[in-house]
Amino acid sequence: MTSLYDEFRVALHSVWTRRWLVLAVAWGICILGWLAIASIPNRYDSRARLLVDINEILPDDVQGGSMGGRQQIDQIRETLTSARNLEKVAATTGLLPAGAGEREKAGAVAMLQKNIKVVPQQDNIFEITSSVAVGSLSDADNAKLASGVLDSLITVFRDDQLRGGRMNAREGLKFLDAQIADREKALREVEARRGAFEAQNIGLIPGGSGSPAQRVEAARAELSQIDSQLVSAQAQLAAANGQLASTPQSIPGGGGGVGGGVARQQLAGAQNELSSMRSRGLTDAHPDVIALKSQIASLKAMADREGNGGGGGGMQNPAYASLAAMRAERQATVSALSSRKSQLMGDIAKITAQQIQNPGIAAEYDRINGEYTAFKAQYDKLLAQREQVRLRGEVQTETDAIKVELLDPPSKPTSPAAPNRPLFLTLVLLAGIGGGIGVAFGLGQVRTSYATAAKLERASGLPVIGSITEVVTPERHLDRRKKLVWLAGGGGALVGLYALLLVAEFIQRGMVA
Repeated sequence: MTSLYDEFRVALHSVWTRRWLVLAVAWGICILGWLAIASIPNRYDSRARLLVDINEILPDDVQGGSMGGRQQIDQIRETLTSARNLEKVAATTGLLPAGAGEREKAGAVAMLQKNIKVVPQQDNIFEITSSVAVGSLSDADNAKLASGVLDSLITVFRDDQLRGGRMNAREGLKFLDAQIADREKALREVEARRGAFEAQNIGLIPGGSGSPAQRVEAARAELSQIDSQLVSAQAQLAAANGQLASTPQSIPGGGGGVGGGVARQQLAGAQNELSSMRSRGLTDAHPDVIALKSQIASLKAMADREGNGGGGGGMQNPAYASLAAMRAERQATVSALSSRKSQLMGDIAKITAQQIQNPGIAAEYDRINGEYTAFKAQYDKLLAQREQVRLRGEVQTETDAIKVELLDPPSKPTSPAAPNRPLFLTLVLLAGIGGGIGVAFGLGQVRTSYATAAKLERASGLPVIGSITEVVTPERHLDRRKKLVWLAGGGGALVGLYALLLVAEFIQRGMVA
């Protein structure tokens, strides 16, 4: 412990003997450091918060899907600090002089992109920070410019969104109109080519819409349905025949005219309906006409039997007449279904034969029809898209489709955000004092002098007989006191300069406020 104390005393003595060197080094480090700090311009930060609200008046399918709002907000966040907007901001705030070249514009835009930060706080709320530190401007001008940059950026962004949405809608309509005109022209060309092909190969291409393969497929699908319906109708007819066979035609009693009257009334109604069908232009080959003729024939037979047996003294069974009418109706249904089945089978056979006899014509016709279907689908899709774009354009024109609300206006900075000059000035002062002490101590370690007799004895290995203390005369003592005053004055001047710089810094901040 005593040895450590002695070493400390020796080091302190070594530094004290070189106190003027300590003061000179401290002054040099502090002057250089404070000049370097003074050359750093103060940076002023301004903050604002924006709320971007998507006005979803139209449904999701017209707005562009359920993710349309989120995509629009992401796009807004990306384009908020676009080069075009920042160039307008630089020109508005005076960072770009009139007639500036492309190089100066690029430099101003790069500086703003570096110093403007957009931080999303929520899905549609953003915090914008602008940092300005222009060395050629005063602190008050830098603080004013930081707030002005945000004001200009928000104004440019609002105007750009308003004009951009309407411009995009007009450009989208113009593009879609051109595409629709092209598709319509191509569609008409395909229609004309198909009409010419049909006229050239008349008799080889069956009538009807769609290609031969499509018509065969549709006929087979309908034939499958008719087969199931025919099986059901035949089963119902067999059931009606069984019920009719087990039901007597007449029951004992007087007056057979009632039953005959019912049959004749049904026959008259069926004949009237047949006349109505013919008046509408239906031919005898129509399935409904064929079915009705079959029903009329059955009713005529029933009317003849009722007329022949009317004088036998019995009365016709009403249940038998009802079952007979039901059987006639089911016979007509079976006949109509059978006729339609035969017609479909004939159509399928005809189309198949034509395809076998003329495979090239059928393939070319299928190709033309496929081309027409593709163009028609594209044309309809473009029409639907044009309507959606038109609706979105009307929404953006007549309403605020994108609403930008300023939650917190740009703040007016009153103190610099960086650098922290009071801290830096203090650190430089401490570094200067520490640097002076360090230089003095290092120099004492380099020079071969011994502050105590014990150190000399250890270094030489020889015994030291004694040591002579310094004798200070009154004149020398007065001289030392004078130099000590000068040393204190130099140290006090350094601390005073530090205090003066601190006061100047706070006064400068007060002038900005």
